[in-house]
Amino acid sequence: MGTQDPGNMGTGVPASEQISCAKEDPQVYCPEETGGTKDVQVTDCKSPEDNRPQKETGCCNPEDSGQLMASYEGKAMGYQVPPFGWRICLAHEFTEKRKPFQANNVSLRNMIKHIGMGLRYLQWWYRKTQVEKKTPFIDMINSVPLRQIYGCPLGGIGGGTITRGWRGQFCRWQLNPGMYQHRTVIADQPICPLKFTVCLRREGQTVYQQVLSLERPSVLRSWNWGLCGYFAFYHALYPRAWTVYQLPGQNVTLTCRQITPILPHDYQDSSLPVGVFVWDVENEGDEALDVSIMFSMRNGLGGGDDAPGGLWNEPFCLEHGGETVQGLLLHHPTLPNPYTMAVAARVTADTTVTHITAFDPDSTGQQVWQDLLQDGQLDSPAGQSTPTQKGVGIAGAVCVSSKLEPRGQCRLEFSLAWDMPRILFGAKGQVHYRRYTRFFGQDGDAAPALSHYALCRYTEWEERISAWQSPVLDDRSLPAWYKSALFNELYFLADGGTVWLEVREDSLPEELGRNMCHLCPTLRDYGRFGYLEGQEYRMYNTYDVHFYASFALIMLWPKLELSLQYDMALATLREDLTRRRYLMSGVMAPVKRRNVIPHDIGDPDDEPWLRVNAYLIHDTADWKDLNLKFVLQVYRDYYLTGDQNFLKDMWPVCLVRDAHAVTSVPGAVMESEMKFDKDHDGLIENGGYADQTYDGWVTTGPSAYCGGLWLAAVAVMVQMAALCGAQDIQDKFSSILHRGQEAYERLLWNGRYYNYDSSSQPQSRSVMSDQCAGQWFLKACGLGEGETEVFPTPHVVRALQTIFELNVQAFAGGAMGAVNGMQPHGVPDKSSVQSDEVWVGVVYGLAATMIQEGLTWEGFQTAEGCYRTVWERLGLAFQTPEAYCQQRVFRSLAYMRPLSIWAMQLALQQQQHKKDSRPKVEQGTGLRTGPMFGPKEAMANVSPE
Repeated sequence: MGTQDPGNMGTGVPASEQISCAKEDPQVYCPEETGGTKDVQVTDCKSPEDNRPQKETGCCNPEDSGQLMASYEGKAMGYQVPPFGWRICLAHEFTEKRKPFQANNVSLRNMIKHIGMGLRYLQWWYRKTQVEKKTPFIDMINSVPLRQIYGCPLGGIGGGTITRGWRGQFCRWQLNPGMYQHRTVIADQPICPLKFTVCLRREGQTVYQQVLSLERPSVLRSWNWGLCGYFAFYHALYPRAWTVYQLPGQNVTLTCRQITPILPHDYQDSSLPVGVFVWDVENEGDEALDVSIMFSMRNGLGGGDDAPGGLWNEPFCLEHGGETVQGLLLHHPTLPNPYTMAVAARVTADTTVTHITAFDPDSTGQQVWQDLLQDGQLDSPAGQSTPTQKGVGIAGAVCVSSKLEPRGQCRLEFSLAWDMPRILFGAKGQVHYRRYTRFFGQDGDAAPALSHYALCRYTEWEERISAWQSPVLDDRSLPAWYKSALFNELYFLADGGTVWLEVREDSLPEELGRNMCHLCPTLRDYGRFGYLEGQEYRMYNTYDVHFYASFALIMLWPKLELSLQYDMALATLREDLTRRRYLMSGVMAPVKRRNVIPHDIGDPDDEPWLRVNAYLIHDTADWKDLNLKFVLQVYRDYYLTGDQNFLKDMWPVCLVRDAHAVTSVPGAVMESEMKFDKDHDGLIENGGYADQTYDGWVTTGPSAYCGGLWLAAVAVMVQMAALCGAQDIQDKFSSILHRGQEAYERLLWNGRYYNYDSSSQPQSRSVMSDQCAGQWFLKACGLGEGETEVFPTPHVVRALQTIFELNVQAFAGGAMGAVNGMQPHGVPDKSSVQSDEVWVGVVYGLAATMIQEGLTWEGFQTAEGCYRTVWERLGLAFQTPEAYCQQRVFRSLAYMRPLSIWAMQLALQQQQHKKDSRPKVEQGTGLRTGPMFGPKEAMANVSPE
């Protein structure tokens, strides 16, 4: 096996007798003392530089696989693998190896600008890590390194996730809420043995036994590692994935289908911490054989959480409703968040399920390997294992066996479930219960029931997934890359450090929520939802970024979006006057002021929802975009759901209602924004620092981005006032809008696009890719044209054309999306650390805007550059970053904002129904594409008392 010691292989096959996975005739070796086995084939895999036969690939995705499948040497297409998705040969190697953005990537000019912030950050980082022994909410010193390995995560929304890499390794774990652990084979680190192994037997003799992993770890050396990747490929279409293995010389093809219950408009099964693996085995030969798949798993991750010991395993069998499930329970009682993992299999008339309760995952693994090799089954000892001693690891395995007729097929079904019902965040203050406990109990004994439920329901889940995805997949007008991107980017809704929690009514502050009549019912019925800004930017529900990502929630799980909005409204009415030093300015200021939208809802390593605004780089109370984004999202959410109760509850917050006031004070969120219009021309001004989501890009005076958001929010206030019968407020904001429109056009429009800002700096004339964000949201709300036009349509279209010409086509050959800022003469704006970046989520929002304005081809061209760069060139699948530059670096892996691709889908749906004025409900989406009534029609029941 290449560099492995053949004496530790467990099959006794010397290296000289092992065969290559290239297409030569296989050699076999008859080992001695293997007890009923013969001709055990052990494959080895040559490197890509070896002289492999050149031929046409046998299983490239005919639609869109490109170079990712160029290494595939097999002919197997797999069992019912769909044509669309992200497909890659397991032998593929990404040639471009980028690094995380670090301080040495900052230009000298920008470094001088931020030297104070850098020194303050270092002091804060040292105190946080060395004194408080906590992890920083953003760790600029220890960025997550590049690992081009990730695939579809397992687990529903809010119950924790486990990511299985595209080469078969289980490599990214988020069981403790919001806190990630990356465990895989790196150098000589122990492996986390959550693996599948196949065993084939003919005429009572084992002829082939192989771990289905390309890894070669330093532990379990008796196992046959090093699968040949040239005869296998991975295909992802979230929430499902397929791995196809063509076993060399065996005339057998394995197709492993991975299923997670991510089901739009489902608020029960979508919360379950489970995943299902369905193995379809095809015998293409003329001999009958017995096939076994063994699923082995370590109890814990082999890190500090396992060190105290006390871990133990036990077998279980659950029969219910005529269906039987058998497996192992892996109990991990380590505080503060104990859990039980269940590895299980479905028992059918054609299958046999066996197990081994406990083995040492840090040993050679000889006993387990020989047990399987002997007869294709495991010994199945009764009783539970002895709890582990301090520092000792423990693993277990479940095996399913079946007979396979010549030219026949069989199915073997596994599940992986975990039960961590009760969680504490990092501050270890309040106890929270996950959403799924509403259906499976809070006692920590639900793993068998979860396993049984998953194995009995997964076929129904797949039918619902297909019904949801088919309209997009079957639409021949949509490009294949878009179909992959649209669904695969949804991984972040589950794998964004996501929590979905039950809410006790007595935990809600009555004095703050009494004026929102449907706050308690919404949180009680649908729970509390939180997802991180990014796996490296550890803040829940970062609102300036959620503005972009929220399209996925409102279109697929609208009740979670409304729940999040209620939480944000509650946080807006609160204050925390604790003073702290902000890193960018060095100024001392309160953590949170009343009647200002918070930046985020808190850090999972602290106590989110109780202590908000984990972000302390800027004092965001003076940011210009947060309040505006709240108003815009409130109206959009109302427009797309038709929920009048929601609008009625949010209207006073948009207006401003002091927590202790009896009546609303016209202004609130919007009134607090008014103070930024210093010259009273109807247009707000930025403050001469990075006071918006581009928190490293200084903006001064009236600006295209914040000015556009302001005008859009004012226009939305006019509509909401009309709906709520508030004529005086409608007249007030109509007057502001009229004056602001004139100022915006006069100060910023230059004939081709809107200037970045109104300062005297050279970058003020930069072409900002995100300059039409206000128009984007207006169009998503059914506004922005005709009687509700805010920005002149010819100006919007011309600006978008200029962006396409300069930020897209003149940047990196038009193949990397849209750069944030471009100078008018076609050179990227390097005036800040963010202006020469590409922000993937911003690009998807820009593409949606182009589609809205009839520039559909330009929109798809723009977005395609990001998808090709991230998923095909840089190897960042299922970890789409916030940003990358034209060369060398990326920043903030696995980020929230790219969920904005669902804004493209909304734009396409609205475009399709534009000529039909009647209300529409999309099949399978539950999403309205038109308003239930116009803004001037009566809505007396919405008007606040």
